Amino acid sequence: MDAAIESLNSAPWYAGKRVLVTGHTGFCGSWLSQWLIREGAFVTGVALENDSPHALYKVLGLTGKMDSTLGDIRDRGVIADVFQRSRPDIVFHLAAQPLVKLSYEDPEETFESNVLGTLNILRAAHKVGTVKSFVNITSDKAYQNNEWCWGYRENDRIGGHDPYSCSKACADLLATSFHLSYCQSDSAMSLGTARAGNIIGGGDWAQDRIIPDICRAAIEKKPVVLRNPQGVRPWQHVLEPLRGYMALGKALYEGRFKGEAFNFGPGRESSCTVDELTKAMHRLIGGSIEYNVSPAAVHEAGLLTLDIAKSISRLGWKPVLKIEESLQLTAEFYLAQMDSPEKVPSMLDSQIEYYCNRLSE
Repeated sequence: MDAAIESLNSAPWYAGKRVLVTGHTGFCGSWLSQWLIREGAFVTGVALENDSPHALYKVLGLTGKMDSTLGDIRDRGVIADVFQRSRPDIVFHLAAQPLVKLSYEDPEETFESNVLGTLNILRAAHKVGTVKSFVNITSDKAYQNNEWCWGYRENDRIGGHDPYSCSKACADLLATSFHLSYCQSDSAMSLGTARAGNIIGGGDWAQDRIIPDICRAAIEKKPVVLRNPQGVRPWQHVLEPLRGYMALGKALYEGRFKGEAFNFGPGRESSCTVDELTKAMHRLIGGSIEYNVSPAAVHEAGLLTLDIAKSISRLGWKPVLKIEESLQLTAEFYLAQMDSPEKVPSMLDSQIEYYCNRLSE
């Protein structure tokens, strides 16, 4: 039984734990921070400012619920100060330059943030001496993609064609090296890696991501521009991998699965093409079902899915939402935010509650 399910039947496991979330101003970081706060954790966050007027962490008022530092993970002084001040028990490292297209435009920032930034977080966690569990979040794109028809397993080769994917593969290798070099004693922190498939959900307004692009196009009454409409991706609602991260964080805290990686993705029936996802989302939120294909599209994988058998068998985690349900939750969130932004905090909490109830079915 994983941590999220267990918390339904007893006092939440994360209650009273000191948890540091890097990237808390981003889409996934905001959802994770809010969930941990609901569980009773003392949450600290460090991340760059999110300039979007729709930024979820602003709409949720997270700065009033947690210790929030706006800073760059490439700045070792800032990171050292955050760790010394918060002295966390558990770290979830989500902060990154997360966009494939931007990685082509600015590979320097991508590698500095995703590799050297990760090193700074690892070093600070090691030095502070309080961290028992460190979850390093990379990506399904860390795998060397051979366009196989089957899902990638955790022991498959990592690599990466584009700068973003390569930077995530490097961060993955870095975590393995750090575990082998610095985390071998019984008292050392437990370090593990989470690789998640494509994540959707309400509150994501990043540029060059499919769901936010669809919603912006609907608002502007324009066709959405797609880079790779026939690309197949393992789409999953944000709450699914976050539950996986929390389950892994708990397991590492208990000394299990040190140095291991885990995949978090949907069932195979929830993998579909970008084209299919776009049309399904348009049916839910309205707007033109037509789209244009970017003539300057950069290389992206055509087929990429994950094998999640290890997470199911060893962590007790498994996805519960079908793609239709994930899209419905996502559409409801965006429609609420576009209509009445003040409804967002209650909408997010109600979706967490709904999801936790689904776990017990």
